Amino acid sequence: MSLRALTIADVRAEPRDEVHHRTRASLDGRRTVPVLIVNLSPHGLMIRSDMAVDVGATLRVQLPVVGEVRAIVRWALGGRIGCQLDTPVPAGSYHAVLGAMAA
Repeated sequence: MSLRALTIADVRAEPRDEVHHRTRASLDGRRTVPVLIVNLSPHGLMIRSDMAVDVGATLRVQLPVVGEVRAIVRWALGGRIGCQLDTPVPAGSYHAVLGAMAA
């Protein structure tokens, strides 16, 4: 099933792995800002950041192993930002990404 065929509720029902990974993100191609990824799944992530974002905005987030990913903001509340990845983290790379975040 493609990501486009999944509803937001389907993707959010996917189990999340708790992480604590500092990285960088850019909003709609503008300057990069530091962010903290606090949970991750193959289809989405939640970050903590002081940057102001609107629902529907596009972030580019740097992940270990797979590099930059495009994430669409689905909600933002009190410095927490929930995103759906435009392209899922490949199944064969997901555990390597988690492992690199734990290092």
